[in-house]
Amino acid sequence: MRKMLFGNRVSMSEGEVFHEKQRLELCAIHALNNVLQERVFTKETADDICKRLAPQCVMNPHRSVLGTGNYDVNVIMAALQSRGLAAVWWDKRRSIQNLCLDKIQGFILNVPSRVSLGIVSLPLRRRHWLAVRDVNGQFYNLDSKLKGPACIGGETELRSFLTEQLSQDVAEMLLVVQKEVDDDGTWLKADDTRK
Repeated sequence: MRKMLFGNRVSMSEGEVFHEKQRLELCAIHALNNVLQERVFTKETADDICKRLAPQCVMNPHRSVLGTGNYDVNVIMAALQSRGLAAVWWDKRRSIQNLCLDKIQGFILNVPSRVSLGIVSLPLRRRHWLAVRDVNGQFYNLDSKLKGPACIGGETELRSFLTEQLSQDVAEMLLVVQKEVDDDGTWLKADDTRK
């Protein structure tokens, strides 16, 4: 395993998988970098995006007032757009079977997560961003709260994992796709007519 600043490239039997671990409330940044498999975004670049999204606001609505992160979906979408990518919101009423996986670069999920102070888990839940993507034919859960990347498996296991994650009432999912794929809707199998 090669150590990197704020991120690790973990050697797996299939190759190396980039994985950033949780720091402050920067899970949106970690999810972006993990889904892109490289350190592209920092707290500073995310803060710049926030300023562009709300230039007149003293209290920016796209991040924590404490300056510790907690970025919203608008920051994620703008960050991906800056890389020629798009974030497509997944309608949970659809079947995961309708995803055209070969057109999707990765997934960013927003799920409920327990709050802890050190080793003490508090009876609170907050929202947490995490990434999932294919690396060399295997899908990985790249949640920054994990010690390292967790291999999910192939397409069947991925579909089960995503279904389980989305079964939580407040869970949401974004598909990370090339802009052209978003424009032509090919992330969705042709037999699903609801776009």
